[in-house]
Amino acid sequence: MPVGDEVATPGKNPFLVALGERVRALRARRGMTRKAVALAADVSERHLANLEYGVGNASILVLLQVAQALHCALAELIGDVTTSNPEWLLIRELLEGRDEPTLRRARVAIGQMLGTGGANAADPALRSTRVALVGLRGAGKSTLGRMLADDLGYPFVELSHEIEQFAGCSVSEIQALYGINAYRRYERRALEEAIQIYPEAVIATPGGLVSDAATFNLLLAHCTTVWLQAAPEDHMRRVRAQGDLRPIAASAEAMDDLRRILSGRAAFYSKAEFGLDTSAHPLQPTFEALRKLVREALGLAA
Repeated sequence: MPVGDEVATPGKNPFLVALGERVRALRARRGMTRKAVALAADVSERHLANLEYGVGNASILVLLQVAQALHCALAELIGDVTTSNPEWLLIRELLEGRDEPTLRRARVAIGQMLGTGGANAADPALRSTRVALVGLRGAGKSTLGRMLADDLGYPFVELSHEIEQFAGCSVSEIQALYGINAYRRYERRALEEAIQIYPEAVIATPGGLVSDAATFNLLLAHCTTVWLQAAPEDHMRRVRAQGDLRPIAASAEAMDDLRRILSGRAAFYSKAEFGLDTSAHPLQPTFEALRKLVREALGLAA
């Protein structure tokens, strides 16, 4: 049976189809190829492909291995993390069916109640002076981030470099030697330290930071966040201009992989307080738009 794109057929089990869709969505959010997940889970790529397209009735042990490779709870993979205790069920009932703005307000309110809130403030005087740029590699976070830091007189923090300092090796070596889960731990540690050290900063974040909910919550709570968006073609062109195709260098269908990663992460990037399209204009006008946006958000003179 071919394992390319295919539509669900009436003969497929709906649960297995939904399970496969979740596996694909989690893989896209993590920015991992099918081959990488198969290797990390110690299953065949063919077996994983069958699972993703709803034609493989995987054992519970295989599902556990796949969940570990994707750095998520088995319950999330299966599809229901909110049945673990009565409080989860009661909270789910309160939130079920609410629209996106209501859920956002609930999340912020919960964060404030637990002492992890602080960002997303409507009053510029209360807004964090740590400005974090999020988005996929090639969006312009490093270039625009340095320009913005110079303009504001803030330190510029390239979080990927901080991760490498912690690990004592490159990002690619961390992932190759220790795996994606170890990399996410270094990423969380680097962000925690940046928050502790810099009351004011411009932080360029790795594109996959949004894949870890705990780390992304930390970023949203302690930084003013801006999603730098770009067309897939611009992402690819800029990354190639840097001489680096990570994390999609091994894929023969790099643009398709890039589109899937963007699609998988867009809903998370959109949780940033502000957004800016870096494909719409040349560099200098784009920077001026970012400068204006951030200065207004922080209540600074233009």
